[in-house]
This record gives sequence, C-alpha cells and structure tokens, in this order.
Amino acid sequence: MKNVKTTVTVIMGLFLAIILSATTAKAQSKKEIDSLRKIVKGLAVANKLIEQHLATFDTLDYTVFSGQEWARLHESHAKNVKVYWPDGHMTQGIDIHIEDLKKLFVYAPDTRIKIHPIRFGSGNFTAVTGVFEGTFTKPMPIGNGKFIQPTGKEFKMPMATISIWGADGIMTEEHLFWDNKTYIDQIGLGSN
Repeated sequence: MKNVKTTVTVIMGLFLAIILSATTAKAQSKKEIDSLRKIVKGLAVANKLIEQHLATFDTLDYTVFSGQEWARLHESHAKNVKVYWPDGHMTQGIDIHIEDLKKLFVYAPDTRIKIHPIRFGSGNFTAVTGVFEGTFTKPMPIGNGKFIQPTGKEFKMPMATISIWGADGIMTEEHLFWDNKTYIDQIGLGSN
C-alpha cells in the first residue's frame, strides 16, 4: 500500500508538474503573443505615419512646387526649416526657402517634379527620388543687372530629397540632391 501511495504521489507530482508547466507555457506564450501584437501595432502606426509624410511630400512636389503655390509651403515645411542645397549651402527659414525656390522658375517657368520613382521612410525620415525637369526659356539673372539669354534647352535629371519630419508632421530639415553640372550642361551653359 505504501508503494501504491508513493506511486500515486509521484504520478500526482508529475501530473501537477505537467499542468504547471503547461500553464506556465501558456502564460509565456500569451506574453509573447501580446508582445508581438504590440510590436505589430507599433509598426502599423509607424508605417501609417511614414505614408502620411510621403503623401505630404508628393503634394509638395506635384502641386505646391510644380504649381508655384508658395502660400501652401507651410503645409510641408516648418517655419524655421533648414534646407541643404546641392551646391553645399544651407538656408534656414521658410521665407528664405520660398525666395530660393522662386528663383528656379524665373528662367525656367515650366520647372516641375511630377514623378517619384522611389519613395520610402523610416521613423521620422523619408527619402524620395524625383525627375526634375523644365525648359530654359526666359533670361537668367546673374546679378548687377546682367542676364544670360535663354537657350530654349530642356533639362531632365534625377534628383533626391531626404527629409526629417517633426512630431507635428511638418518637415524640419530638407536635404536636396541633384547634379548641378548635369543641370548646367543640359540648359546649354556648360562645357559638355
């Protein structure tokens, strides 16, 4: 009888250990599932925010920039936005940025960006490529009342923008990239 009790006790102990183990595994599994759900939810929220930034950027290039709707630039750019230009200079402030953008249209009023072949983001960063194009049809001011007469030549070249976005969904930094030598050559002012 003592052996039976011992055997039953051992079996009950094993059974209890199995139940506790299964319960712990279930609890661990539930914790893991809850943790994974939280991660997936966080990624979904982050992806939605990135897509909102990219949509804002599409509107910026396709409508605001290409249509010269400067009064709308605040929809995408912070008041004190820092803009890093392809020639290496940096400006700070939306008003200065608008004045710089306007200068691109003085001699090429049809300047535009209408496609973004590559666009992605991570966190508060986005990267977008575009095709920067237009035609040199008006005199280009070069200072001291002097102008370069238009060549009538078209330009069409790749460009890219890396943007840093603030918590309010507005760009705080914009890094612009294109090849100025290609630009000058295409409008007929370079040595080719």
